Amino acid sequence: MQDINEFAKKDTQSITSDWLPNIELIDGVEIREVKNVAKETGYLVEMFRGDWGFYNNKIDQVFQVALFPGTKSGWHVHQITTDRLFVNYGLVKIVLFDARTDSKTYGKINELRFGTIRPAMVIVPPGVWHAVENLYDGTSLLINIVDYAYNYENPDHFRLPIDTDLIPYKFKL
Repeated sequence: MQDINEFAKKDTQSITSDWLPNIELIDGVEIREVKNVAKETGYLVEMFRGDWGFYNNKIDQVFQVALFPGTKSGWHVHQITTDRLFVNYGLVKIVLFDARTDSKTYGKINELRFGTIRPAMVIVPPGVWHAVENLYDGTSLLINIVDYAYNYENPDHFRLPIDTDLIPYKFKL
């Protein structure tokens, strides 16, 4: 009988000692994890503070997106708007792709997961393509705190299909 241990593959490091993904973040992307604060009536979660030290603290619009189970909001990018994606309910996968040819992380993909048990703010700078997927079996909530409000007449919003071959990442469809 063969030794089963000969066929086992050793895990590589997937997280840091701070329990963050063991990845090089795309240039300009920032993450701020927050903790749920237990209260007698439930819990409180801070979503944004000016003293968190983000490079850009301008706020022009805040909106919430409800993602139904298994849904994906596919690839989009902004030329001037910074998205600040805050996930605090459910479980959302955020995938980022750096298409900025002048960036030191050009071509890099980041895959992140945040939600109820691990709330966090993810800063997505202009020029970084992003898509989100609800991994939760219920509705997940994502709040976006942007520096430039949506312009109804001239949206700073460019899209590609979720299954595009132009971004080297494939969602399970």
